[in-house]
Amino acid sequence: MHVLIGDAPRIRRRRLLVGVGAAGTLAALGWAGVSAVSGDGPLALVYRGPAAGSGCAEAVAALLRSSPAGFRTAYCGPDEDRQISRSTLAEAALYAQPGGGEVNRAWRRMRDHAVDIRGFVHDGGHYLGFCLGAYLAAADPGFGLIDGKVNQYISTDGADVDSTDDTTIEVRWRGRSRHMYFQDGPTFALRPGVPGDVLATYDNGAAAAVVTTFGAGRVGLVGPHPEADRSWYADMGLTNPDGIRFDLGHDLVQSTLDRHGAAHLET
Repeated sequence: MHVLIGDAPRIRRRRLLVGVGAAGTLAALGWAGVSAVSGDGPLALVYRGPAAGSGCAEAVAALLRSSPAGFRTAYCGPDEDRQISRSTLAEAALYAQPGGGEVNRAWRRMRDHAVDIRGFVHDGGHYLGFCLGAYLAAADPGFGLIDGKVNQYISTDGADVDSTDDTTIEVRWRGRSRHMYFQDGPTFALRPGVPGDVLATYDNGAAAAVVTTFGAGRVGLVGPHPEADRSWYADMGLTNPDGIRFDLGHDLVQSTLDRHGAAHLET
């Protein structure tokens, strides 16, 4: 099924300095890649390059390292030591596509890797998409990892945000009100009968974060930015009424890895 994205959203590039130490251990991967679980923790590959915003990859990597899974992270991309390829992905438990940039332009840079990324997830890998990375999980354009539609939230009926400006948005994450950094992120509608869970909704009920399956693999997608650190808010003159917390991002990560439950959410 083709995914309807509408006009390609434009997401401004950010300059961020982030750094969070690794913590925790992996309880259950649900994937048998031996090389991915050797060493200090499972390997997560994070795309860094022209198809992502400046600093967005670092924020995603920091979130993964601080998650209960205790990931090791490495960057992959055209100017990195690791290139995106079937053999590189085979070393990893998870591949993350950060936010930033414009959908059609990003897709032109990523489309040559679509077969390898689809194959990695289909064979049991895990994909995390943040904002632009979630748009790219769609099809036409995109990797085709979600059986359903991916749409621009600000274009949906009843949306409480109607511009592409950076802002703080209220969502309901597992039924609880929380605030998140947001900049022209997507919403998701899985086709009826497709396996998946909605972790969060926007104010109009549209899905803001979902976890679904693709082949033997799992796909976690989020429209707002659970990886946003203090500098994101400070750079844009924004505040988060809940404080700067990463438990929603950790829940997304753990829910993507684990079919049997959610990570603990902060109170």
